[in-house]
Amino acid sequence: MSEDSTPPEQASGAVRLVHPGERIGGHDGAEAGHGIRRIDGELVAMRMGTLQENGQTVSVEPLSSRYTPRAGDLVIGLVEGMTNNIWFMDIGASFNAILPMSLAPWKVEFGAVREHLGVGEAVLCRVQEVDETHSAVATMKGMGLRKLKSGMLETIPPHIIPAVIGKGGAMLQTLKDLGDCRIVVGQNGRVWLDGEQDGMREIRSALKLIRDTAHLPGLKERVDALAGE
Repeated sequence: MSEDSTPPEQASGAVRLVHPGERIGGHDGAEAGHGIRRIDGELVAMRMGTLQENGQTVSVEPLSSRYTPRAGDLVIGLVEGMTNNIWFMDIGASFNAILPMSLAPWKVEFGAVREHLGVGEAVLCRVQEVDETHSAVATMKGMGLRKLKSGMLETIPPHIIPAVIGKGGAMLQTLKDLGDCRIVVGQNGRVWLDGEQDGMREIRSALKLIRDTAHLPGLKERVDALAGE
């Protein structure tokens, strides 16, 4: 099949993977959404991903994406550096977030930030504000926000977080039951697991399954089958 040809219509319920330059047929009168442009009267994919339809709008959901911070997001950050009064946090975005000592959950003396958080340590925090360049300020002031002293971290593409949580939190509950562990899902694609080693191993296997197949139909059934093994 040539790069600009249009594949035949797929079976109902099938997920269609498209690549840049591919013409999207069978959508007369549809509007071009994210990742789609109308060229010479035809809809053309501008990125690789899965084709999505929402009413009369056709868009492409990327197979992988970088986290774009938004105010209020719950994220898991990793300390990358510090000054006398600020920590620099890797939150998986294009730019590090800053965590001022005034937004830490402890009373921090100027110049003593290293006594509370060192390089490489993980924290559960929220994005407090984001500027026009997508640089973010994080805060640890809030219920449940803390240093993560135990457990382990897994990483998933941010765009499949809805699949990890599931409708009404159903998938997240399935994962918790699978490994009998505590789980916190950060909106930046980092997942904190805390429990027995065997349980965390089971959840990691399920997360890999979700990561690899979230774009295909029947995800819940596949995870349920894994839980039943």
